[in-house]
Amino acid sequence: MNPFSSIIGQSPALESLLRSAGIAAMTDVTILIKGETGTGKEVLANALQKASPRARKPFITLNCAALPETLIESELFGHRKGAFTGAIANQQGLFQAADGGTLFLDEINSLPISIQAKLLRFLDSGECLAVGDTKPYKVNVRVIAATNSDLVQQIAAGEFRQDLYFRLNVVPLELPSLAQRSEDIGPLINHFLNVFSKTHSIDAPKFSRHSLKILKAYPWPGNIRELRNLCERLCILLAGRTIEPENLPFEFTRGVDEERNLETGFKLPEGGVQLDTLEADLIYQALNRTHGNRSQSARLLGLSRDTLLYRMRKHGFAAQ
Repeated sequence: MNPFSSIIGQSPALESLLRSAGIAAMTDVTILIKGETGTGKEVLANALQKASPRARKPFITLNCAALPETLIESELFGHRKGAFTGAIANQQGLFQAADGGTLFLDEINSLPISIQAKLLRFLDSGECLAVGDTKPYKVNVRVIAATNSDLVQQIAAGEFRQDLYFRLNVVPLELPSLAQRSEDIGPLINHFLNVFSKTHSIDAPKFSRHSLKILKAYPWPGNIRELRNLCERLCILLAGRTIEPENLPFEFTRGVDEERNLETGFKLPEGGVQLDTLEADLIYQALNRTHGNRSQSARLLGLSRDTLLYRMRKHGFAAQ
């Protein structure tokens, strides 16, 4: 089974990324995965591990934003008994736990500067130093890191080491946002609805063509995670039904009216309109533009010729 089959989609941007990922996976090179929140960076890291020669070895994950600075050093590198208050025994770190396998450092942009130097030392020499110890130890660990922010900007702000960035950025893989791969939204929806219908033992709903069009036009700030959550919600609340635009949350449809206005060229004034007066004026404009040709005028107005003649009589144009 292809380890990358868990990443749904066939858009050119995604296929190009997966080709590069497949090549890089077979080596021990350090990889930096870039992408917006919710684009599936951990899923890609997992696929890279499964496609690598380390597939049967440990795959350890750490979210660098999840721990305070006082704990993250010990979590990564371990500590010796008595190194700090509460260190009642020797404790191995994640680097030792991942020996022979892969360590995935998510949100590497949140790693404190003080810890970045120790990570750089490992990447350069393979050596780690436990908190409270004086003798380093060596491990064989591949590092895959991920970031949802611009590390170059963080370097300029003094928040990230430039030398560490260069060491991590050997093979950069940038996951496209969902807005950049809108052609994958349909297959992703089908996948998620199928998963949740089985998980919750309910009939999967279906999206109408109009609803699907709205979803493809939506900017998806939460990317695939946001789409997944929407599919689970609708799968539970509207099981077995057809999902129409009115069933979608407000944030998905609030721009639809504006889009329709741009397409039609008409926006309803705040004070409303007199529909009869507007209709008469449009008929007059159409007749004037076609020099009185009723068949051409009907086409301009999207009406049949008989309907136009009826409305002309209604508004007193019969004599024209």
